[in-house]
Amino acid sequence: MKIINFTETNSVLNQYVAEIRDTQIQSDRLRFRRNIERIGEMMAYEISKTLTYSPKEFRTPLGIASIQTPDSRLVVSTILRAGLPFHQGFLNCFDHAENAFVSAYRKYKDTLKFDIHIEYIASPRIDGKTLIIVDPMLATGSSMELSYQAMLTKGHPAEIHIVSIIASRQAVEHIANTFPEEKTTVWCAAIDPEINEHSYIVPGLGDAGDLAFGEKE
Repeated sequence: MKIINFTETNSVLNQYVAEIRDTQIQSDRLRFRRNIERIGEMMAYEISKTLTYSPKEFRTPLGIASIQTPDSRLVVSTILRAGLPFHQGFLNCFDHAENAFVSAYRKYKDTLKFDIHIEYIASPRIDGKTLIIVDPMLATGSSMELSYQAMLTKGHPAEIHIVSIIASRQAVEHIANTFPEEKTTVWCAAIDPEINEHSYIVPGLGDAGDLAFGEKE
């Protein structure tokens, strides 16, 4: 399994990650969502380099141009609700992609213990396609695993890309142990060292869904 950690290279992506972590900048909800979206655009561009391409001819006003364009059939899947602005960034790049949405949430037994519940999935068939599952925060990896299992009710993809802005080392290890090694790539803008007793990433950024859309009751 290939794991891409963008903090190992220098690019403007790091500036957007810094801003979504910054507690003062986080208070601007519009800017937070836009930075999440921009990170999605940049990560989608990097993933686009791994797709299958072939030359195709296009007519211009003055002749014929041969251009290498993607052949891969894409399905971009998002875990609601925090994933929505991240998903939009991917759609800005992969505007012809099909889309899937999975509702996964933590149902707490007490202050610290919780189960992951899947209540909703809307997805096309994914057989033989390139499945890109995007979620800005990858804390334990359990939501991602269960969302993928839910997606398998719609078929089996040829390739899998797991994409997160901030992941914990524990979650990356969990993905490596539970996803098909030969066809999965994990993409992270940053990998943080740990999660706390509430299973939040440290240093992380807090609750991405609340920061993007407001606190939930």
